[in-house]
Amino acid sequence: MDTRDEALLKAITHSETSSALALAIGVRPQAISQWKRVPVARVLAVEAATGIPRHELRPDIYPPPTVPDRRLASNSNLSEALP
Repeated sequence: MDTRDEALLKAITHSETSSALALAIGVRPQAISQWKRVPVARVLAVEAATGIPRHELRPDIYPPPTVPDRRLASNSNLSEALP
């Protein structure tokens, strides 16, 4: 049974093999085979190599981006425009 994190498996699948992912981020394939999830120190490299956002790879460290409330943004622009 594979106990690796779903996001790690997605990154490997995106790269086609763990060896290809390893080559893309500059680690040995054996390192990736030992990972249970993407290590903190490798999140940005995996994101760059695969396009999988960091908040998907490690949501415990990188929260999902928030969408600004347009109403609040509009109101703040109005108050800045007033003398």
